[in-house]
Amino acid sequence: MPEATDNAPTRPPMPFAAYEWMIAWRYLRAKRAEGGVSVMTWISLIGITLAVFALIATLAVRSGFRAEFVDTILGSNAHLTVYNMQRLDEFGRATRTLPDYAGMAAEVRKVPGVVRVAPLVKGQVMATASGSNAGVEVFGIKPKDIVQIPRIANPETGRGDLARLSDGIAIGSGVALTLGVSIGDTVKLISPNGVKTAFGTSPRVKAYEVVYVFRSGRYDIDKTRIYMPFEEAQLYFNREAVADELEVIVDDPENVENLVTPVAQAAGTGALIWTWQDASGGFLRALDMEDNVMFVIMSVLVLIAAMNIVSGLIMLVKNKGRDIGILRTMGLTEGAVMRVFFICGSFTGIIGTVMGVILGCLFAIYIEPVFSFVNYVAGGGVWDPSIRNIYALPAKLQLGDVLSAVSLSLGLSFVVTIFPARRAARMNPVEALRYE
Repeated sequence: MPEATDNAPTRPPMPFAAYEWMIAWRYLRAKRAEGGVSVMTWISLIGITLAVFALIATLAVRSGFRAEFVDTILGSNAHLTVYNMQRLDEFGRATRTLPDYAGMAAEVRKVPGVVRVAPLVKGQVMATASGSNAGVEVFGIKPKDIVQIPRIANPETGRGDLARLSDGIAIGSGVALTLGVSIGDTVKLISPNGVKTAFGTSPRVKAYEVVYVFRSGRYDIDKTRIYMPFEEAQLYFNREAVADELEVIVDDPENVENLVTPVAQAAGTGALIWTWQDASGGFLRALDMEDNVMFVIMSVLVLIAAMNIVSGLIMLVKNKGRDIGILRTMGLTEGAVMRVFFICGSFTGIIGTVMGVILGCLFAIYIEPVFSFVNYVAGGGVWDPSIRNIYALPAKLQLGDVLSAVSLSLGLSFVVTIFPARRAARMNPVEALRYE
């Protein structure tokens, strides 16, 4: 039989071998005499957890706020509005009305991507009831068109019967609250441009029954908007046989700009187009800028939390100098020592990131009870819809936001861990054991 020789080649251990994990785990479980290392580890862990939680919560609220804002716009307003250029009518007065609104609407409906076209009559009047007054904007619309507006014809948030619009008016919940009215009550609408007489124009006052109260989700809409039957609005605002504009709904509102030219060509000469992005583009751009700034600020918080890992590892390397010297004299390579301490630091970052993700996701999922508790503790009034235009703090958990937070936290944790780990690996074993 051939005899084994001492010169047989030995296979070097693979990186991140089991013994490296074992040493790193023993170092993470610091003894009571080395409590400072244990405290720094816990501080690093809590810091990473809170930073990732704050980042995910901020991103979720940011996404939720933008989504709610855009949804309330698209669900309550036209995606694209068709106006007419200013011209002079038969009496020499400037007007922008659409005389052939039916034919124009029929042509616009033929444009690919257009879902619905509805003529509108609009006007601003004074609403009064029970001694209370409110300035409102009246939308004259056909009953078959209003039932297709998602945020208005929502049975979960609306009260009354929208099918009875021909018998009265539909008002926003904010208008109803200001006037102190509900379903079945009467509201008087006063328009300064009313009946034309030989002595001039006298205000027009007419009473309407409230048949429906809607809640669109936007405070400014619910506070000021009233819907009236289209034919009645034509009579009330002296728009006989004309409309003020066409309300156009498209299948892809995010890319509504692609339909501006086709719709303008279909509407004919003199038509002007105004999209929802034109109306709210400034606010959306401000939101995007705020999103970027908030992400940078929260990223700095994650970086600060990750820097605690460096402090903890430096203390660990200092306390384990004797162990490092012994391990090096026993044959442990610089790479193995570096990987041991890299595992110590990155493990803290991984655990902190996982805990932060869990807390951030739970916050986004259960934001309503959390916000209700905060509002209760603060005594109410934490969220003012008259300022923010929506009724509650929204949150939308998106996979991309979570992955961004995880990538940032783990990336910073791994990077900052390299420097103290290299310091441990380059420690001279002779110097480490000189005074032992």
